[in-house]
Amino acid sequence: MPLQVELVSPERVLWSGEATMVIARTIGGGDIAFLDGHAPFVGALGIGALTIRPVDGTDEHVAVHGGFVEVSDNTVTILSDVAEMKDHIDEERAREAKEAAEAAVRSEHNGEIEADLRRAETRLAVVAL
Repeated sequence: MPLQVELVSPERVLWSGEATMVIARTIGGGDIAFLDGHAPFVGALGIGALTIRPVDGTDEHVAVHGGFVEVSDNTVTILSDVAEMKDHIDEERAREAKEAAEAAVRSEHNGEIEADLRRAETRLAVVAL
């Protein structure tokens, strides 16, 4: 039986449909895959790539920048603060953001600058998938 998946950001529903698998990166727990019959689960999402495998066998790749994932009764709900589908990521803009964040990290270390760098690296990693 397929999973019912909803990927929601504050602005809109980014993806909704049936899938055979979802892979997400959780804070402190690493990557986790959700398959048919997965036990109930709630976790905080880190900055990382999310993969949704629709029932047609293709993969949807998403850059996720925080949020939560909940699994219950073969339903996976992803609530993300910011999420970008692979085909909506501007690779050149992501590359420029990465370069700017790397330069900023060299001169000043703080959590926000390092998060900016991780977000840019995640966008580029998703584009490369």
